[in-house]
Amino acid sequence: MEEVLRRLASVGPFFTVPYGSRPPGEGFRPLVELYGERLEPYVAEVGRRIGSGPGRVAASTAQLGIASRLWSIGLGCAALAGRVPDLAPDRVWWRLPSAGSLELWLPEPGELPAGALGENVLGNLAVLDAGLRERFGVSPKVLRGNAASGLVGALRVLFDRVPGGAAVEAAGELLGEGGALAGTGTFIHEEGLGVAFVRRSCCLYYKVPGGGLCGDCVLRTR
Repeated sequence: MEEVLRRLASVGPFFTVPYGSRPPGEGFRPLVELYGERLEPYVAEVGRRIGSGPGRVAASTAQLGIASRLWSIGLGCAALAGRVPDLAPDRVWWRLPSAGSLELWLPEPGELPAGALGENVLGNLAVLDAGLRERFGVSPKVLRGNAASGLVGALRVLFDRVPGGAAVEAAGELLGEGGALAGTGTFIHEEGLGVAFVRRSCCLYYKVPGGGLCGDCVLRTR
């Protein structure tokens, strides 16, 4: 798995994740702590940074950011090598620097088959989503839409930089009929043209001062 993670880092900084027994700095803690006692302070900090305050908008934005990072790691490894690291909340560590986005670290990157991608990432997010629903009232529809949007965002980068159709196939299975993210939006892939996605929910980012609408937002089609 370590060799795959080294190769994944060449895709770009958003796909880079340190691994090994020594953390790449101080302050890393397991994601289970972020999803528990540290969730409210984390959402409050996200709200401060984007100017929305510590409510539903910040909670949705925080979840989308975490989802995007997890999909980048999982989908990237699946596309490169047909296997994924174990991304259970107790296997992934995090820290939020004073400036910049969420950083992740894998102390002991376990290995799972590529077919476990959806269960792997969505199982992680299920723990986070439960806390966001209970404490901030973010709807399940918004959270599932965010998960789908993060998946397609990772796919768009991989589509241009990793040869082969493994990433498109994996994303299509998750977003298509019967997939774990079925019903979250319309996903289209055409050879030579790329991928397109329009979600059936809104991440609420338009409520951020100066935020506007995301490229895949349902409000663009209304």
